[in-house]
Amino acid sequence: MIPNSTTVPTRYPAFVTRMLIAVNCAVSGRDPRAMERTMTERTKEAGRQWGQLSLYHKFEHLVIGVLTVLIAGLVLLALWNLVVKIVAIIAATGIDPSDYAVFQAVFGMIFTVIIALEFERSLLVLAERERSIVQVRTVILIALLAIVRKLMIMDVAAADVGESFAFAAAVLALGAVYWLVRDQDRRDDDI
Repeated sequence: MIPNSTTVPTRYPAFVTRMLIAVNCAVSGRDPRAMERTMTERTKEAGRQWGQLSLYHKFEHLVIGVLTVLIAGLVLLALWNLVVKIVAIIAATGIDPSDYAVFQAVFGMIFTVIIALEFERSLLVLAERERSIVQVRTVILIALLAIVRKLMIMDVAAADVGESFAFAAAVLALGAVYWLVRDQDRRDDDI
């Protein structure tokens, strides 16, 4: 991600900056010289903002940065594991559309990657916010994704009725809280 004035200020080596500019210009069709000037201005602005942060906010941004890097590594490992397992399944047996267990396992792994990506995105959003408040909506969304993942990999035939009702109640409760928080956020934005 090319830094802008709202991200955690970082200093990239010159070759990394030029590589980011080249990739961004190739994708967007912008002039590389203009983009480099824009990045230089953004980097200076980010440095000024970093200097104005309190010690706690600097610490908070550093912790978020470390967590983001760690989670990105975990996402890459989970994605690699997913690719290796899918290739192994295809090579060994081929994917049988009627084999429910294979699809449960594959979609369980896919949801694990999605949950990790959503968690990482929530950290990046937290780093970009001016207020240091964790978004309740994001936490609820991650909890909903985790429950949906559990429901997808759960063997329905062997599931306990009480456990199924507990998952249903949790999904309904989290959905209601998500709706209330979203409605409250809309009212706060209108004020």
